[in-house]
Amino acid sequence: MANVAERIAHVQGRIAAACGRGGRDPATVTLVAVTKTFPVSLIREAASLGLRHFGENRVQEARDKIPQCADLDVEWHLIGSLQSNKTNLALQLFDVIHSVHSRELAEQISARVQRRSQYADAVSVLLEVNVSRERSKHGFSPEELRHEALSIARLPGVTIRGLMTVAPVVSDVEEIRPVFRSLRHLLEELKPVFQAHPFRDLSMGMSQDFEVALEEGATLIRLGTALFGPRQLP
Repeated sequence: MANVAERIAHVQGRIAAACGRGGRDPATVTLVAVTKTFPVSLIREAASLGLRHFGENRVQEARDKIPQCADLDVEWHLIGSLQSNKTNLALQLFDVIHSVHSRELAEQISARVQRRSQYADAVSVLLEVNVSRERSKHGFSPEELRHEALSIARLPGVTIRGLMTVAPVVSDVEEIRPVFRSLRHLLEELKPVFQAHPFRDLSMGMSQDFEVALEEGATLIRLGTALFGPRQLP
């Protein structure tokens, strides 16, 4: 446990330092521990050390792991792509979905929530934006989101918490600062459209770039290897 505890403490120190550089309160940041490929035993260990937010990339993997953690007081985040045929299962498993990448997916989630009585509360989601316009990534382009924002904001059963992006992997993280800054500007621009929603979160920043993301306003950072070491192969 000491190794994980040391890693968590080290990450929390880095978060505090980055927030200090950005003139922010570290309490405004939610650390999402990404447990893709890691065992349930590690999740339970991390929870015993105070982590309360956990992220999974794949609905199939989460289906096996989350029920084994039902006794833990934690919140589950889907941070990977959501396929339409996995929507019902995702709604059963996750508290927050970071990866709503199209109006069609948002509409499908809304329809499923309304159709199934067990979802009395609205589902919390973030809208994924492909700021860097990489062909390999999902997400709205900024222009698409501006065009679709009003119709998405009107969907019943869906609470829009903010925006999410995945930055390119680069050797110099300063190269991707404009990606994070652009997402923050887009959030500020669209706030009037989403005024009926808690539209304030920026899910951006992973193990290799979270400090720059924090300096640019991230409120949700998604860290795996920084907390748990090299990812375990299936």
